[in-house]
Amino acid sequence: MIAKDKVIRWGIIGCGAVTEVKSGPAYQKTAGFELAAVMRRDVALAEDYAQRHQVAKFSDNAAELINDENVNAIYIATPPDSHKHYALLVAKAGKPCCIEKPLATSYQESLAIEQAFKEAKVPLFVAYYRRSLPRFNKVKSLLDNGGIGQVRHISWQLNKPANNIDLSGQYNWRTDKSIAVGGYFDDLASHGLDLFAYLLGNFKQVSGIGTNQQGLYSAFDAVTACWQHESGVTGVGSWNFGAVARQDKVAIIGSKGQLDFSVFDEVPITLTQGNSKEEFVIENPENIQLHHVGNIYQQLINKQKHPSTGTSALHTSWIMDEILAAS
Repeated sequence: MIAKDKVIRWGIIGCGAVTEVKSGPAYQKTAGFELAAVMRRDVALAEDYAQRHQVAKFSDNAAELINDENVNAIYIATPPDSHKHYALLVAKAGKPCCIEKPLATSYQESLAIEQAFKEAKVPLFVAYYRRSLPRFNKVKSLLDNGGIGQVRHISWQLNKPANNIDLSGQYNWRTDKSIAVGGYFDDLASHGLDLFAYLLGNFKQVSGIGTNQQGLYSAFDAVTACWQHESGVTGVGSWNFGAVARQDKVAIIGSKGQLDFSVFDEVPITLTQGNSKEEFVIENPENIQLHHVGNIYQQLINKQKHPSTGTSALHTSWIMDEILAAS
């Protein structure tokens, strides 16, 4: 166990947009953590980030940061096609690590990462931070306490119009099939599917299909899926990124009621039981990974198991691969 009075100094590999508000400041705000160093391939951008966020060290050399004796733990926030490369270096260095989601671009790459950390006996966390957010733990509490009776079915529909980058033809790694064959599905659906495994237990059987309807980029822009959880709960999902309007709706149907909520939008959680309807309004923190990062501290210092680990993220990678396996 790490001593409670020890400050754990983190280094970030890939201090890009996701680290500006969502995650980076969370490592600075968590007691017992310090953001000690950042790395980006463009050293000028790394220096700019370090100056704006009051980080002491910056670099364009990932291996140098990983092996820095003054850095105790690593957060990998690069695009997923580089996760395996950096993760194996961190595992070899024997340092705790958090990796942005998805864990990697495929189940096989995710498995290699998870096994490397298991063999090194080093903690691995993955930034599926919804498992730590109060609003989704309220959903879990309602389900676990029988708020809708026996859970029968879950459905999720996520629609978004093509954005300006899509329409312009400008390069975007999120829609490059060599990095993310499912396009925005890989980036966004992984959040919800991982959350559903947290809420309802692991998936047992999964199938789906992906296609490209618009021809705007090389990755898929429309995906549908169906599945069954080990508990027997069934599920369906539809993700379309060429729709007329945005829509993000999840419904969990039970024997005595229904829960409705959104994966991405901060709309009220609605519990319906017969003619009765109750709403729960729970706001997310400004730095949305704050609770996730706080839970990393609780595992490293107090041995309280984190809800998003390499093992749970590996299962999500399997789900994603299974959905697109036939496409």
